[in-house]
Amino acid sequence: MAAVKHSPAHSALGRAVRWSRARRDWSQDELGLAAGLHRNYIGAIERGEINATFSVLRRLARGLQMPLSELVAEGEKIEREIGVAS
Repeated sequence: MAAVKHSPAHSALGRAVRWSRARRDWSQDELGLAAGLHRNYIGAIERGEINATFSVLRRLARGLQMPLSELVAEGEKIEREIGVAS
């Protein structure tokens, strides 16, 4: 069964996670270990396939060693760049 894609906003947040991870030169495995999440789950978030809960977003931000507000702001920036309405 194919994965369900959520809104473009989910994709924008996923891109923000991917960009933040890549900026640190980390693999999905490394971020998964730092955040206490499975690498497959990280990948699904990065592809915009998962509507991550607040708890998961906090774990991602902690794993990325950044404030959650910064991660969300990066997602919003990407939304504006690709012309996604909130």
